[in-house]
Amino acid sequence: MTPVSTTLTFDPRDVPVWRIDHDLPAVPCSHWHPDALKTRFKHPPDWRPEIEREPSFSNRQPAKAAVLIPIVMRGDDLRQSTVLLTRRAAHMSTHSGQVAFPGGKVDPEDANVRATALREAHEEVGLHPHHVQVVGELPVYVTGTAFWVTPVIGLVSTGFELRPNHDEVDDVFEVPLSFLMNPANHRRHHHDWQGASRQWFSMPYQENRTMPNGDVVTIEHFIWGATAAMLRNFYRFLVVNPAP
Repeated sequence: MTPVSTTLTFDPRDVPVWRIDHDLPAVPCSHWHPDALKTRFKHPPDWRPEIEREPSFSNRQPAKAAVLIPIVMRGDDLRQSTVLLTRRAAHMSTHSGQVAFPGGKVDPEDANVRATALREAHEEVGLHPHHVQVVGELPVYVTGTAFWVTPVIGLVSTGFELRPNHDEVDDVFEVPLSFLMNPANHRRHHHDWQGASRQWFSMPYQENRTMPNGDVVTIEHFIWGATAAMLRNFYRFLVVNPAP
């Protein structure tokens, strides 16, 4: 089994689930139609993120960062839309081995956080910016490792070719947006770690992948922590009724 992270002293997959949100509605796929997303970001509802920060467990100086939430649009069938995710390389200094969005620290040369997200996605997985249409940003999310992260929502057109940088990522995969925007797949965990009571979401996804030799293997992608929290906030942004 692939480690969730090589820097944690516990395995988050072993932490019991105390709730699954079966009682909450899923986001209708019509809400992630490109025109609907553009309208929602142009006229946002009256809402606030469900999770804004994690308990701090780092002495490093805060750093601004941005991630791209790449929504791959598979033609006219919105049910086929996916989110592109990565598994960070095991040797990375922070969040190693974890499922993540493409992204990283803001460089002084970046015009804004959108430029950071697009640059990092190109550097990490080879996703060229001309395949990405940015439609908006979610509020900043503060990680326990002192990153102030702006999630940037981008619509990815088909026809792109990925060239993962294996110095930064071990794997690139896609998860159906319908899976991620259904709270029946959102599991809540609670754990006391390093003197702090920490709660988080997980969204484990089973992928059936065809290997080069033709064999089909099942891979579990354990989406949790900051990545799951930002997806949960995106869910809240999409499911809430528009402001009058």
